[in-house]
Amino acid sequence: MNVQIIDHPLVQHKLSLMRDRHTSVRDFRNLTHEITSLMAYDAMRDLPLEDATVETPVAEANVQRLAGKKLAIVAILRAGLGMVDGILDLVPSARVGHVGLYRDPDSLEPVEYYAKLPGDIDERDVFLLDPMLATGGSAVAALTQLKQAGATRIRLLCILAAPEGVARIQQDHPDVEIVLAALDERLNDHGYIVPGLGDAGDRIYGTR
Repeated sequence: MNVQIIDHPLVQHKLSLMRDRHTSVRDFRNLTHEITSLMAYDAMRDLPLEDATVETPVAEANVQRLAGKKLAIVAILRAGLGMVDGILDLVPSARVGHVGLYRDPDSLEPVEYYAKLPGDIDERDVFLLDPMLATGGSAVAALTQLKQAGATRIRLLCILAAPEGVARIQQDHPDVEIVLAALDERLNDHGYIVPGLGDAGDRIYGTR
């Protein structure tokens, strides 16, 4: 019930290009940026607004603006970094935090090595960014850390997810909305999403 799949034609077209193993590092990086902007644009449709007035060249106008512009973006390192600018293009005033986690190759459980969050994160709407929601371990650990820091309004923005990862979030953090471009079939024996798009971090940074 807390999963939103953004099926806009542009999102799905760009996702098809990201899945293609022949897409270059440069193009994959650009596509990550673009698809994040499109997804965030749709996911932000319910951000609160407040009334204001401005002087146009002709007359005074009654307008609406984001209420307080209280938005925070938190990237799960390293792949989540590739999504940050896609949101900053839309909301340049957003604060940016980072959570460093990597998945142990044997246990597939997350290991934390870094965290830096906005000091007023308890006052902000938070978008947690990670291109891939596979086992869900890293996202669960990051969400737990955000809540411990005081965050209460959190959305998890991922490009792809496996059912196993979605189920893990729903079990451990049922109050968090998950925003996806697609929900794939399953995880394979190595914890990769099938059919997926490979390792998003490697494809963003050219380390595959």
